[in-house]
Amino acid sequence: MMIQAQGLRKTFTTRSRKGTQTVEAVRGVDLDVAEGEIFGVLGPNGAGKTTTIRMLSTLIAPDAGTATIAGHDLLKEPAAVRRELGYVSQAGGVEDTTSPRAQIMMAARIHAMADPKRAAAEVLERFDLTEMADRPGRTLSGGQKRRVAIAIGLVHSPPLLFLDEPTTGLDPQNRANLWDRIRQLRDSGTSVLLSTHYLDEADALCDRLVIIDHGQVVAEGTPGELKREVSGDVITLRVDEPERAAGTLKPYARETRVDEDVLRVYVDDGEHALPALLRALEEQGLGLSSIALDRSTLDDVFLAKTGRTLRDAGAAT
Repeated sequence: MMIQAQGLRKTFTTRSRKGTQTVEAVRGVDLDVAEGEIFGVLGPNGAGKTTTIRMLSTLIAPDAGTATIAGHDLLKEPAAVRRELGYVSQAGGVEDTTSPRAQIMMAARIHAMADPKRAAAEVLERFDLTEMADRPGRTLSGGQKRRVAIAIGLVHSPPLLFLDEPTTGLDPQNRANLWDRIRQLRDSGTSVLLSTHYLDEADALCDRLVIIDHGQVVAEGTPGELKREVSGDVITLRVDEPERAAGTLKPYARETRVDEDVLRVYVDDGEHALPALLRALEEQGLGLSSIALDRSTLDDVFLAKTGRTLRDAGAAT
């Protein structure tokens, strides 16, 4: 395993005019990340994703728990852990006044690379940054800056890369481009621990993932396993009296959930279940304004585990 963590906890205490407030940011998180996989940490803003990554990357110390990173004890061998990983924060850390080449060479020197100039040239070429390598950072686009940030984190060729919300603020084209880069890292043998609140990102990229809410892991598995665990299909209806409709359709479903004016009905085989559901609604005189049949999503998993959707919890979809 590249990462084995058990019982990680972190509490922050803040002081203001209103007094002292204690926040349990992470409450007993366990993680097992295999070599050569993209492992996702999915959850809403404030769920504890960034705090978990900052603990595993030695930036802050856990209050409790243990972890082994690339064979090194997180608490006893922090310097050895840092040598084995690259870290890209949400902000990215690309300076406006300095060129990508200079910033990457500085990172290579910090990691005591034998030939910083050559190491920088190689990683610039790897991420198609050579043509803009000597421009000031402020002249780069958002997507280019994210690629530079990842190049800085990878200049010393670590076996493990931490990416904290890597595509926040990027347009769809740059997001897709960065996804391809992340897949290439996995295919080349680099293990990637990625935090995100984007459902499509976790579904498209992650070999396995955990869903975190309020500092705790509420679900773990591959995206496919988690969606199958909830149900094969979900039928979404806008119907008169959704609570009464839910009771009417309960015998035909594995589970029903009312989310404001939307009724979600989880079934094994949506195509064959639909006719029976429609007949039952008609017999009860319940008017139907719209209906949709979809495969379960990771948002459905989050809803099943927490009682609310990721959007309601403050995350993007």
